[in-house]
Amino acid sequence: MKSDTSPEIQRRYREMILARSPEERFRMGLDACALARKFALASLPPDLDETEKRVQLFLRYYKNDFSPEQREKIIAALRECGKRQAQSI
Repeated sequence: MKSDTSPEIQRRYREMILARSPEERFRMGLDACALARKFALASLPPDLDETEKRVQLFLRYYKNDFSPEQREKIIAALRECGKRQAQSI
């Protein structure tokens, strides 16, 4: 992938990141994942229940990582889990 950032700036950025402690870098990664999840959730239709939100997030993140058959099994399991959770409330 072509970058519009100069090699010098890329080098400086890498040095800044590596100057942080492993814990800080780990926390930065977690924060980035949490923000990406918020963006993904915000892009979903607002009327979805929690189970369907999970299904849509699964598809958004992992759709291309599984065969259609595997996806359907995972989606069925997510929906079954959602039903059990709803029944236990």
